[in-house]
Amino acid sequence: MKRLINLKRPEARRVYGTYALVALAYVVLQTMISTRTLSSSMRGMLVPICAYMVMAVALNLVVGVLGELSLGHAGFMSVGAFTGVACAILLQDLVPFAPLRLSVSMAAGAAFAALAGFLIGIPVLRLKGDYLAIVTLAFGEIIKSVLNNFYMGVDKAGLHFSMLADTTGLLPGGRLIVGGPMGVGGIRKIATFGAGFALVMIALVVVYNLINSRMGRAFQAVRDDRIAAESVGIDVTRYKMTAFVVSAALAGAAGCLFAMNYSTIVANKFDFNTSILILVFVVLGGQGNMLGSIVAAAALTILPEKLREFRDYRMLIYAVLLIAIMLGSNNAAVRNFFARLKLFGRASKEEALHGH
Repeated sequence: MKRLINLKRPEARRVYGTYALVALAYVVLQTMISTRTLSSSMRGMLVPICAYMVMAVALNLVVGVLGELSLGHAGFMSVGAFTGVACAILLQDLVPFAPLRLSVSMAAGAAFAALAGFLIGIPVLRLKGDYLAIVTLAFGEIIKSVLNNFYMGVDKAGLHFSMLADTTGLLPGGRLIVGGPMGVGGIRKIATFGAGFALVMIALVVVYNLINSRMGRAFQAVRDDRIAAESVGIDVTRYKMTAFVVSAALAGAAGCLFAMNYSTIVANKFDFNTSILILVFVVLGGQGNMLGSIVAAAALTILPEKLREFRDYRMLIYAVLLIAIMLGSNNAAVRNFFARLKLFGRASKEEALHGH
């Protein structure tokens, strides 16, 4: 926190501006909920949007700040989701207070996802570029396949595990928690918009604190020129591992929040398409731009729902809009237009200050 307090003015404006905008959005939405002016479909999307925001911030740390392309973050999300849900079910009687049970479950999901990130990072982070992207994609699919064939139950004798088929042999009164391709059913939905907002703020504090530290400068040095970074004594593998594990932990917590918003969760939900969707949030919002990733995650989650009235053409329109936004954001004329707007705003402020 001390680093965030001592930030230089432009960076402080960007960091605290992001906090302020996220907090303002939360207050506005909470007001709309309390006055019943927010539709039920939008209320149902608030928790998934928060989970996707955290995923976007987590992946942006790896892609935008560290400069490595990872396509397996849906795998970490699934580890967090299944671990968190299993933890919440096991704690159901021991911890009746739902917010505390959700917090413990998210912490467990984050810890297991971080462990998965560490184990995967040992062989993967020695690669770079396209090779790293392909291998992370493969590990994401391996995690999905493992969870599709994993069975876990609990009875009076304790926990039971099996792979490929349900051979847990539960005693009468036991409960099968993870049922292979059937996933986890009968989940008590305890995820709330307040918990989602808190997780988004925690993710921002963790990532901004990391970026504005000595470690963050090492990340950027590795991103800009790996050979030059190594030549000045930066341990590239160690710093890449740190960013990868932190990112995986945030993805695990987001996965738990996401899963606790539904009554049933299956591993196929966290497939290749989910990893690509999160990458689109990062690219569209701007690599290294956390606020942009948050806005992109919210907009691209809401947009398909708002296009439902177009029925069969919904996803076609969604794809066309996505292409148009990407072309627009990479167009020099559009960038110059917004740059002129920014300069105009700055000049107006200076004129106001000098009384002209």
